[in-house]
Amino acid sequence: MKKSFVLFAAAAAVVLLVACGGGSSEPAATTTGESAAPKSMVADASSYDPKRGEGKFNEENTKLGALDAALATKGKAIAETKCLSCHKTTDERLVGPGWKGVTTRRTPHWVLNFITNPDPMIDKDPEVQAQLELCLVRMPNQNLTEDDAKQILEFMRQNDGAK
Repeated sequence: MKKSFVLFAAAAAVVLLVACGGGSSEPAATTTGESAAPKSMVADASSYDPKRGEGKFNEENTKLGALDAALATKGKAIAETKCLSCHKTTDERLVGPGWKGVTTRRTPHWVLNFITNPDPMIDKDPEVQAQLELCLVRMPNQNLTEDDAKQILEFMRQNDGAK
């Protein structure tokens, strides 16, 4: 009976890690025995702008107005499917950090770049790397469209009390 429970618990832990994007963040070994750098790793991180992030969004193409409640509702539905198994809407950390206050701490284009293009930002952004040390799991790329990302951003803004 004890063996069955231990095997079940071990299998459940593996399934949880795989389902939540867990696993090793170490690069895969090559046939020569050396580590291969992830494709998203860029040699020159000095060109990285921590206020903008890495991606197609910038200050000009992410101007925000009043909160769009319809977009926020759509964003909530997407977040419930793709985000809220690892993030809470409070400041409490689950697998990843809580979302409370994120839109007051980060620019809209940074948020959009991060949720649509997480790997290069994880590789370059010192604050994201510090979060990774706390959370121990890289945020997986959820392959969100631009519209999905903008809807999630509106939901985040609503969560932070934007009007």
